Amino acid sequence: MAHGDHKTPGGKLMRVDFDVVDDRITHVVVSGDFFLYPDEALDDLRSAVEGAPVTITEDALAARIAAAMRPGAELIGSSPESLAIAVRRGLLEAGFAHE
Repeated sequence: MAHGDHKTPGGKLMRVDFDVVDDRITHVVVSGDFFLYPDEALDDLRSAVEGAPVTITEDALAARIAAAMRPGAELIGSSPESLAIAVRRGLLEAGFAHE
């Protein structure tokens, strides 16, 4: 299982754990000390990352996460970019991606 963290400057910790199968991100678990409203929007974050190719860029992943969030959802103390950074760090540390 791969693991990545990112603490938003002046904000909260975003953590992600996942597996990689056939060069795709799978079994995504998003956690941290950020706030998300409504709570069900956590599924939006997870679903946005699930199935992404290991070659996805940080910017493309952040855009994918932002687009997947339901109308009216609020990610407080973090951002789609923070989750994308955490995922990329996890991919790099696990050897699935290169800088």
